[in-house]
Amino acid sequence: MSDLRTLTLIEDLRNAPAEASLAEFKANNSDPEVIGRLISAIANAARLVEQHFGYVVWGIRDEDHEVVGTSFDPPSHNMQKHPLEFWLAQRLKPSVNFNFKTVEHAKGRLVLLEIPAATISPVEFDGQAFLRIGPATPKLSDYPDRLIALWDRLRPYVWEHGVAAQFLSEDEVLTRLDIASYFDLTGQGQPSTPKSILERLADDGLVKRDVGDRWSITNLGAILFAKRLDAFDHRLARKGVRFVAYDGNGRADTVTHRLDVTKGYASGFSGLVGYIDALVPRNEHVDKALRTATPLYPSIAIRELVANALIHQDMTVTGAGPLIELFRDRLEITNPGIPLVKPERFIDAAPRSRNEALAALMRRMRICEEQGTGIDKVITSVELVQLPPPDFRVEECATRVVIYSPRRFPAMTSEERVRACYQHSVLKFVSGDRMKNSTLRERFGIEAQNAAQVSKVIKLALNKGLIRSADPEQPQAAYVPFWA
Repeated sequence: MSDLRTLTLIEDLRNAPAEASLAEFKANNSDPEVIGRLISAIANAARLVEQHFGYVVWGIRDEDHEVVGTSFDPPSHNMQKHPLEFWLAQRLKPSVNFNFKTVEHAKGRLVLLEIPAATISPVEFDGQAFLRIGPATPKLSDYPDRLIALWDRLRPYVWEHGVAAQFLSEDEVLTRLDIASYFDLTGQGQPSTPKSILERLADDGLVKRDVGDRWSITNLGAILFAKRLDAFDHRLARKGVRFVAYDGNGRADTVTHRLDVTKGYASGFSGLVGYIDALVPRNEHVDKALRTATPLYPSIAIRELVANALIHQDMTVTGAGPLIELFRDRLEITNPGIPLVKPERFIDAAPRSRNEALAALMRRMRICEEQGTGIDKVITSVELVQLPPPDFRVEECATRVVIYSPRRFPAMTSEERVRACYQHSVLKFVSGDRMKNSTLRERFGIEAQNAAQVSKVIKLALNKGLIRSADPEQPQAAYVPFWA
């Protein structure tokens, strides 16, 4: 936080009506126990009124908000032989990224403590949660109605609404974001004035007003339209997409291509998908003396799976972003976070995303398919070219999708055949049809005289409980997924 923004913020806090302020003013009271309780109380109160921050300011007289200066110096203040900030951090649960800032005012030295609103649970100090009510700091447990209300506010906390950069001028916002991409992708004409441009961005939650007629860029605005993600906080920069291609089937093989995407997801999406598509091997076909080359993996499958990885990742998993790896025999797409829907229901279930604003805007920009149709199109495109079925996996703290290079039915494993059978049954069911021996033969590219091979696969899927007969009176006529 710059000194200019800090001074501007303090002026705004001094001039705000008492009932609208989330600030505590003090002269020199630096009791660490008091500060700890205040951090807990203000963090919880800020979330209750849906504000991102609350503040404590030293050097301001509480009665009339006049600047009187302070002798409080956080870096030199110790408690139990520990620096004050360390001592406080050890006693606050969950962790709070509070920040002390010292500035020189014309009338005296000031110290600002910025306290982020609670995000995942009420903030406790020494095992006790507090709340700010007027000038008082009571225990949160003494106000059960407010405790219930706080939990209601915490449940829908949305990462996209967080602040990626603050206290920016109009020109600084326009310099950091790819404005042309935003208006092009959303199909809007670009206004002629910076003010009008920023108002449009604010309507979509990409920016919002800060103190002193300045602006903040939200996490949503930065992750979608940053010209360079590394111009923001390192936690946001690590959410950039990484692509790696190998000359073999393992990660120990030589890396032939690597791309670290520094653009925002929306502004960099077309270039990323085009880069991958250009590296995917081609199959050549000769038809009526014309030679054509088609990608080994369907373009629509790559596009939709990459978009899904961006949309459905857990943004709160720090230090990791979407990873795309191209091996000789497969393509793997990994995103941080465990899915909200079980992998076996990816095809049919209505998608649930932790990042609804991100998903909605990307769909509006036609970067991905309409809600609920993306994975259907992936499976359909894979079946059309008779690739092995995609493998949707949940790993420790990540979700991974694997698309395999062409292998005919005899070369597929038993597990792959059963998985293909289940996915085919779901695809048929959601389109209002039923899987039959004949449709599964067509999916595998097997001729009618070899129907017994497909019957064995269906029997295995039945035994595993993945499919069931559509009509108990005609058990072999047609099949549906186990959940239908």
